[in-house]
Amino acid sequence: MNKKRLACLAAVVLAAVGIAGGAALKAHAGDPGLAAARSATAGFHQLDRATSPPAGYGVLLDAKGIACIDLPGTGAMVIHYVNGGLFDDPAIDATKPEALVYEPEKNGQMRLVALEYVVIKSAWDANHASPPSLFGQTFNLTLSPNRFGLPAFYSLHAWIWKHNPVDMFAPWNPDVSCAAA
Repeated sequence: MNKKRLACLAAVVLAAVGIAGGAALKAHAGDPGLAAARSATAGFHQLDRATSPPAGYGVLLDAKGIACIDLPGTGAMVIHYVNGGLFDDPAIDATKPEALVYEPEKNGQMRLVALEYVVIKSAWDANHASPPSLFGQTFNLTLSPNRFGLPAFYSLHAWIWKHNPVDMFAPWNPDVSCAAA
């Protein structure tokens, strides 16, 4: 089979199994930073391992006391568990995400679906001329005031544990839901 025909077949197979953005997924498949992030967070599929010492992640509530974040018609960011020590540190390390993102399931379990990297804008800007980046992606900026009552911050979601048909690094994922929260 020639390369052109093989490439066409691969595209058809990707579409048939519902993988949108196959090119983006392929482009990031060999990223050593993503592989390191996966390896470092694989144990957090069990929520109790994430919330117990030494990990110390805890549920993040917005200013209204809401844990599960969604935007009807766009998708959700679901439930974030944040490590305060990492959040207060302006360093960015692929193996130490400031937040672990979980989707509530119908059976009451929480499923690890993404990681989020966060840094307070003023702390980052004090030593850098441009916004942070990781995995070849520039972080998003959230201004203040915001729903979390935080100062302006940079953030990057990485949907490494559940596919996001919009983009692996998009903040909102239409394939996750707060319905079971």
